[in-house]
Amino acid sequence: MEDKIIIERCKLLWDKPSSNFFKARFKIIFACALLVCQFGYSQRNEVVKVVIKMDKEYQTIHNFAASDAWTAQYTGLWLDHKKNRMADWLFSLENHTDGSPKGIGLSAWRFNIGAGSAAQGSESGIKDSWRRTEGFLRDNGSYDWRKQAGQQWFLQAAKTRGVEHFIAFVNSPPIQMTRNNKAHSEDGLAANLSPEKYVDYGVFLASFLHHFKDSLDIDFEYISPFNEPQWEWKGGQEGSPWNNNELADATRVIDSVFIRQKIDSKIELTEAGAIDYLTRKKEKHHNRSNQIETFFSPESTHYLGNLKSVAPKVAAHSYFTTWDIQKLKRERERIAEKLLQYPSLEYWMSEYCILENNEEIKGKGRDLGMQTALYVARLIHTDLTIANASAWHWWLAMSPYDFKDGLIYVDKDTEDGNYFDSKLLWALGNYSRFIRPGAKRVFVDYKGINEEGNLKDGVLISAYKNQDKSVVIVIVNQHKKAIELKLNMAFPKKTKMKSYITNESYNLQKMNQNFSKKNPIEVLGKSVTTLVLEADKRL
Repeated sequence: MEDKIIIERCKLLWDKPSSNFFKARFKIIFACALLVCQFGYSQRNEVVKVVIKMDKEYQTIHNFAASDAWTAQYTGLWLDHKKNRMADWLFSLENHTDGSPKGIGLSAWRFNIGAGSAAQGSESGIKDSWRRTEGFLRDNGSYDWRKQAGQQWFLQAAKTRGVEHFIAFVNSPPIQMTRNNKAHSEDGLAANLSPEKYVDYGVFLASFLHHFKDSLDIDFEYISPFNEPQWEWKGGQEGSPWNNNELADATRVIDSVFIRQKIDSKIELTEAGAIDYLTRKKEKHHNRSNQIETFFSPESTHYLGNLKSVAPKVAAHSYFTTWDIQKLKRERERIAEKLLQYPSLEYWMSEYCILENNEEIKGKGRDLGMQTALYVARLIHTDLTIANASAWHWWLAMSPYDFKDGLIYVDKDTEDGNYFDSKLLWALGNYSRFIRPGAKRVFVDYKGINEEGNLKDGVLISAYKNQDKSVVIVIVNQHKKAIELKLNMAFPKKTKMKSYITNESYNLQKMNQNFSKKNPIEVLGKSVTTLVLEADKRL
């Protein structure tokens, strides 16, 4: 359209009568040239100049993960070729013949230790059978380790595909121990586990860890006994509220059990339902908030930082803090500020899916496309670069729901069904496949970095240095148009670059780009792109 307008303008100028023929024609030619240059300039991609300093390091990145709850209990029993394909998507580190990854290479896996509500059926008070789980504990106090077979299949599938980091988490203690013999609370006011059962609960967790390590060679580095203790959990799924004083008392007991039974796994103490429960007191849940200070300040009556089994980290979920952009940024700044006060602690973002409804996105409605992928990519960027998260975990690896909660979507069929990948799966892979355990986030600077306007709809760039010395740069381009990325950094000797893109057309596709240290790199619009820079090993 623009080139037609230029032609018409030039034609009008040329046909305009003038007494000085040659002077007029020269002015016309000059004016047309200006119009062409102006048009060419307007069509140029924006150039983003980025400074990266490899010697200025921030947090260590330990892993990227997702959870087996609750869908793996069924999909883990589906036909071999289907569950293996899904496992490849989640865990594989192999490539197709063109060099594109077969999967997103998750480096950790979260295993849900069930409370046993599945055995109660409709009497459990949990209407959706997919949200009930089997339990290992029998009524007579013995264990049936054959339970949760579908979840155990995916656990082994992760291990065989190279996953080395495992986290076990509990929504509710076993129904045989709870106050109401249910996997959810009656009133939501206190833990659904009485203090006289704390020892039993600790023994149950230790027995689980011993069995999986000794019999199945699965070593859980961390165990989370208190998932989202802020919520009331009065039904809908397994869960239990916990007040801070109850968490402190139960943790001391579990720690003593772990020491006696020589358990090496560390307790992931806080698994807050939202990140602001870590950093400050909340009026509604004052006895379930301000958890960093409550549990890790030596002056606190509930100080637990000196317990041998307690991991020196805090974990929380990014729910309800992603919109608006000012809130997105400020809540993550509070995490970073709090970590400065407690430098021995790390922060893990240990669960997220889209629950919120705002002007940009809604939780309800399955979306396999780029809108959800870009929304989450922005969140990953801010959690890593502003909150300094050392790990990032999605919620449901596989979802049967019409909701934005899955990486892979499946038919809600217990025996068999169809399955679908999503752009979100592959966009997460732009981080998880290439930023490997032990990587360091490094200094990045460019105009507008992490300003609210840029966070909302601009270009988001972060960089990481792997232990093998490769450099990983992840670019989230929220613009419709492509940009030109100009890197100012100390490149590895004889640098070789590989680029991988996720957009509406590609799923973590390896792209063929000619790389020059002097020339800009094109990054397509509405995409998540990863650049991997390394020394050419052929030389």
